[in-house]
Amino acid sequence: MNILLLYPQFPQTFWSYSYALKFIGRRAVSPPLGLLTVAALLPAHFSVRLVDLNVRKLSEKDLAWADYAFISAMAVQEQAARELMARCRKAGLPIVAGGPLFTSQPDQFAEVDHLILNEAELTLPPFLADLAAGCAKRVYSTKEFADLRQSPLPRFELADLRRYAIMPVQYSRGCPFDCEFCDVTTLFGHNPRLKTANQLTAELDRLRDLRWKESVFFVDDNLVGNKRYLKTELLPALIDWQERRGPIPFNSQASINAADDPELLSQLSHAGFSTLFIGIETPDAATLSSCNKAQNTHRDLLADVKRIQAAGIQVQGGFILGFDTDAPSIFQRQIDFIQSSGIVTAMVGLLQALPGTRLHQRLKGLNRLHDQGSGDNVTGSTNIVPVMDGDQLRQGYARVMRTLYSPGGYYRRLRTFLRGYKVPRIQSGPQLQNLRAFVRAGIILGVLGRERYQYWYTLLWTLFRRPRLLPTTVHLAILGHHYRRVCGRFLARVQPA
Repeated sequence: MNILLLYPQFPQTFWSYSYALKFIGRRAVSPPLGLLTVAALLPAHFSVRLVDLNVRKLSEKDLAWADYAFISAMAVQEQAARELMARCRKAGLPIVAGGPLFTSQPDQFAEVDHLILNEAELTLPPFLADLAAGCAKRVYSTKEFADLRQSPLPRFELADLRRYAIMPVQYSRGCPFDCEFCDVTTLFGHNPRLKTANQLTAELDRLRDLRWKESVFFVDDNLVGNKRYLKTELLPALIDWQERRGPIPFNSQASINAADDPELLSQLSHAGFSTLFIGIETPDAATLSSCNKAQNTHRDLLADVKRIQAAGIQVQGGFILGFDTDAPSIFQRQIDFIQSSGIVTAMVGLLQALPGTRLHQRLKGLNRLHDQGSGDNVTGSTNIVPVMDGDQLRQGYARVMRTLYSPGGYYRRLRTFLRGYKVPRIQSGPQLQNLRAFVRAGIILGVLGRERYQYWYTLLWTLFRRPRLLPTTVHLAILGHHYRRVCGRFLARVQPA
């Protein structure tokens, strides 16, 4: 049987890095790890082909070759997924679909022949068995959670690695916390389930065997969800792996309580983790309590961020506006916190109620929802009827984004970060793409860009004060170019009050 794995195109979003990727000649951030894992779950005698529409076009020959199309997508890819499915239907190709988009709202996709919901390790095998027996059902779902120790090594070789900026691996699923607006626990539960250290190093070995030498992203929603195993098993194994087969820089996502453990921070840095995305959401303690972000309460969030960055780990931050408890002062408070923290990559979005979350359930009962939500946090849209006046919220959000991503605001925050950031133990080595990025940045940012003064000033500042961080400065300047372009589309529609 011929199986065509299809991944829809991403729109230009904060995390698509579409403008930044052009500097290094790559087409997408990373390949679809879910589909590469599904490929490893298929029978060995199946022929499998991956078409990631973010890096290449889907041809008529691909469609003619296939017996089934397997499609996975996230909420932000919904429109592209529907267009892709329409093309498959036109070609007469049966559609099998799974992943977050389809699991969160399965009733919205009548065009799908077979829905493989929840975790594929559990729901794909019975579908395959029924398919072989000629009695495949339309929906396969489960309330159980997969044992990740049984999850196979993803088939990375199906992806054209040269087209991507980073490679994804996964160590855990699930999060011990219970934030009202988050769908992670809805999809994966509260008890973090873990792969073994040997599984992770085998995946890294496979990437190395495929000649991958650049960054690896641990896609875990909370890397530190089980700190004991992380400290005693995984991080020691990664430190050993870096000595044997590295160096490769790692990045991931974590909760702010990582800052409470100096030993953990030291291990993370030693293992090669140079960046962590952390959901900070808001500096307002009452709001954090109201949305059950308990792990962020009763602490000095600013000091926590500084402590992590002083350990050689850059903090990327997620922030939200539009909570019921937000007062008009929240806009300036968010600006002040982000600028003071030196969180260069600050994703600020309006609150959205995602299907399956407690927030969605609560607001639906109050008749305060008007659609499903886009899954894109930086478009200035929300599916919630806010307590704050809608125009005031939109104008305040626009002011926050204008300030943070103006050249002056962005580069000032970048210099704040560099002052307190310890040089990471492992950085990307001198590669041709890095030289290409530096030359292009000099032209696009330093000559043609409206940030050219700030760009050269910050480069010279770094050269004299933190010379070993010059590659980091160029990298973050390029990311800033992307953030400004993406945010600018929304800001162009909102006139300053």
